[in-house]
Amino acid sequence: MNDREQRGILITKLKNQIRRIDDTHYTVNSQSSNKQYDVISTEYGWTCSCPDHRFRHVCCKHIHAVEISLAIRQTVKPKVVLDSVTTDCCMYCKSENIIKRGIRKNKTHSIQIYSCKDCNKRFSINLGFEKMHASPQVITSAMQLYFTGESYRGVQKFLRLQGVNMSHVAVYKWVKKYVSLMEGYLKTITPQVGEKWHADEVWVKINGDMKYLFAMMDNETRFWLAQEVADSKFKHDAKTLLKMGKEAAGKVPSTFVTDGLPAYNNAFRKEYAPKNFLHKPSKHVREIHLRNEKANNNIQERLNGEFRDREKVARGLKKGDSPMIEGSKIYHNFIRPHMGLDGDTPADRAGIAVRGDNKWKTIIENASSRSRSH
Repeated sequence: MNDREQRGILITKLKNQIRRIDDTHYTVNSQSSNKQYDVISTEYGWTCSCPDHRFRHVCCKHIHAVEISLAIRQTVKPKVVLDSVTTDCCMYCKSENIIKRGIRKNKTHSIQIYSCKDCNKRFSINLGFEKMHASPQVITSAMQLYFTGESYRGVQKFLRLQGVNMSHVAVYKWVKKYVSLMEGYLKTITPQVGEKWHADEVWVKINGDMKYLFAMMDNETRFWLAQEVADSKFKHDAKTLLKMGKEAAGKVPSTFVTDGLPAYNNAFRKEYAPKNFLHKPSKHVREIHLRNEKANNNIQERLNGEFRDREKVARGLKKGDSPMIEGSKIYHNFIRPHMGLDGDTPADRAGIAVRGDNKWKTIIENASSRSRSH
């Protein structure tokens, strides 16, 4: 630990030294004068207005203090944990007195059979994948390949190399079925997102026609909050997008960053402007610049590029409610590690921990378990 890090720790131990403006902007009191320094998060890392950072280009004590403060805040954030399903009790009587009793084989994979010594019933654990001809590993591997950029036929060719003979239509049905299952379940979990949200639009080809995908993202966690497909860019009312974002997060942002499209400003006044002063007034930032540290939409543009890369492989979508859109959102939020988040997923930063080596399987199992209980 160097001297600047130690000084940063000392700053965090003092009261009222760090003031949070929003998720990307903090002020830190100078320890030798009455000045305040601006510590701002950019896509290139943290910057500080102090001379130590501006002239020496080092990570100063003020940046270290903010990073330590954020790490402490992250540890106290409430967590929702999705664990993989384990075979530690009987599915009928919930007794833990169970033993392995043979293996059931089908054309593509084998399933472990268990026997309960208390109720004498046999059962297998295959939650979410019952009556499927392929194994959970094959199905989730196909979904991983598809959402990382392969086409349905590309996934089919890969499976054939693994000795699994499935048509590309079967792969499509897997994606459609499990994206729908996961979507319904994940909507019941509220992410702990920040106070600064971004929105932007990107054109997509749907059934041969040019449409626009409007999407919204949280700045602090990179959590993709909501999206909708519109026929037009300039005539569209983005009120539904903002309403879905508010419902997904359970709150409204303090700062909303968009470009100058009128649809956002009109929708902002309807959904996020204060009503009877029940919540703190939100600010709408429309004057964005690529290099402006306080007002840019770079992370939303990056999400647009991420989706554009995936959509190009498919050469357009067949319909506006294609499972590719919602599935890409699930992959972005819960599966894909992000370099900008030090290898975490947006869900990790938003207080939702998905455990297990196969996160697709963990989410599907939990979604299926919830659908059974309801």
